[in-house]
Amino acid sequence: MAVDELDKKILALLREDARASYAEMGDRVGLSPSAVKRRMDRLVADGVIQGFTVLVDPEIDGRSTEAYVELFCRGTVAPHELRRVLSGIADVDEAFTVTGSADAIVRIRAQSPPLLEVALEKVRLAPQVDSTRSAIVLSRLFGPRGME
Repeated sequence: MAVDELDKKILALLREDARASYAEMGDRVGLSPSAVKRRMDRLVADGVIQGFTVLVDPEIDGRSTEAYVELFCRGTVAPHELRRVLSGIADVDEAFTVTGSADAIVRIRAQSPPLLEVALEKVRLAPQVDSTRSAIVLSRLFGPRGME
């Protein structure tokens, strides 16, 4: 996976505006639109670009209640086992193994506080989970970089 300086410039432009045309990006990095497309196709094929997505306003999405939950597991739990258990809970939006006292952190997005509680209870009932510690998001100061 060789990524050169032009590739890095294209990736930076995509972070700024993923809807920019090949021509717009080409103008900014000094390449033809077809050369930008070829590079992007290669970056996708090589797994550098892992996907394209859209971020929907949580109010419109109907999942505006958000919490970050630390998981403390019983004994040693393999990451693939946590992934299996957590991916089966629809309101778990993201999950990470982490360093520190917690074993993992999950982000839960639900339609309301009562439904957040339901999702949290599903996480707590997983046999690998000993306890949790939650923080409910009150307001978003800014989103993913490049999406402000």
